Amino acid sequence: MSVAAIKPTLASVLAAADAGLETTRKRLFDLLSIPSVSTDPAHAEDCRRAAEWIAADLRESGFSAAVRETKGRPLVLAHHAGPGGNAPHLLYYGHYDVQPPDPVSLWKSPPFAPVLAEGPRGPRIVARGAVDDKGQTMTFLAAFRAWHEAGGGLPVRATVVIEGEEEIGSPNLEPFLTAEREKIAADVAVISDTGMWNIETPALTTRLRGMAYTEITLKGPSRDLHSGMYGGSALNPINALTAILGGLHDAEGRVAIPGFYDDVRPLDAATAAEWQALGFDEAAYLGAIGLSHPSGERGLPGLERLWARPTADLNGIWGGYAGPGSKTVIPSEAGAKLSFRLVPNQDPDKIVAGLRRFVTERAPADATIEVKVLSASRAINVPLDTPFVRAARTALAEEFSRPALMMGCGGSVPVVESLSRALGISSLLMGFGLEDDQIHSPNEKFELACLHHGIRSHARLLAALG
Repeated sequence: MSVAAIKPTLASVLAAADAGLETTRKRLFDLLSIPSVSTDPAHAEDCRRAAEWIAADLRESGFSAAVRETKGRPLVLAHHAGPGGNAPHLLYYGHYDVQPPDPVSLWKSPPFAPVLAEGPRGPRIVARGAVDDKGQTMTFLAAFRAWHEAGGGLPVRATVVIEGEEEIGSPNLEPFLTAEREKIAADVAVISDTGMWNIETPALTTRLRGMAYTEITLKGPSRDLHSGMYGGSALNPINALTAILGGLHDAEGRVAIPGFYDDVRPLDAATAAEWQALGFDEAAYLGAIGLSHPSGERGLPGLERLWARPTADLNGIWGGYAGPGSKTVIPSEAGAKLSFRLVPNQDPDKIVAGLRRFVTERAPADATIEVKVLSASRAINVPLDTPFVRAARTALAEEFSRPALMMGCGGSVPVVESLSRALGISSLLMGFGLEDDQIHSPNEKFELACLHHGIRSHARLLAALG
């Protein structure tokens, strides 16, 4: 397709996307109704159904698409030849698996019976997976469909990988990417699994924190004990473990593991100034979740703590009896899950080694302590001076009538590192979620306006690169 033909063709594609929005919503509802919870073996068949649904959808948009097996949940691999010649080759990534919906009692509607509910910013789609990541994946699936129906096919070459294990650490994705490298190697990866600054302001995510997710188990007596007969004499693993973990942070909110900050570089002045100019209202940010006082490292701005500083957070702790009523027991063991969000230059292996030393040195006599690594990934800085970033900024600015912000993200998207390591490509993180979408929580939602703008933005990106 010639450059001269792109603009009128894009107008037709955008019109098709607008006219088909209600049909797109219904298709998304079909996908959201499939309870594709990857962590639960009981939903293995649901995961397969979701993969087959997506493969069928891609075939309707002119792709050759197949459900491919892995050692775990299946993934979808699809190809579109585009216009031929030297057209750019884009690799689109998404995931169809979702988090468990628990606690189900807190949902206002059944988590896998999607509804369109009215909200303060217009209609919103409420369901598990609405924004993470079925709804965001639908933004580019619908853009493909609009180009297929109104644009005569895609103006680029495209490969699509939609996996079913992102929520459990993507254990089988990188081996698949490595094995299929020759077939799926592309110029850049496009990922919609991040957010915007607000509903009026688009963004590209350029910084991602890494992750080291661990499980700690402290064992003491050989069996559970009567706390009256043994209390005051026998080691209590809950007491011991909580005492150790209670020392993870110092009085200034810094992580107290020796060497934890050795490789952390200060935020450069230019980036700090850009973030300060965003006018982040931390009081409002915390007020929306019922809090009023910031935590973390003292003396640092909110966005710097969220986007550019490492953290250590307990995500779960257990041991002994937690049922109704009382049971006076000293348990034989206690455990905790502890995650570290990491910043560029921090090595997850080094952080875990420091944790092991920290807990082992503080373990009391008779205690044995074990640290398991459940997942690990490095932090990411996305290069900005590329034709793909420039095209995305143009597409977003045209769609939203304002410049796209270059923002950080406190979360982790491990696939970005996997794509870099296995395929040698960078990623374009163009997401459409909002901070109040309640990802991983009850009543997860995706604003219909965000779905609509996301579809049109992807359609514009395809035109800009084609």
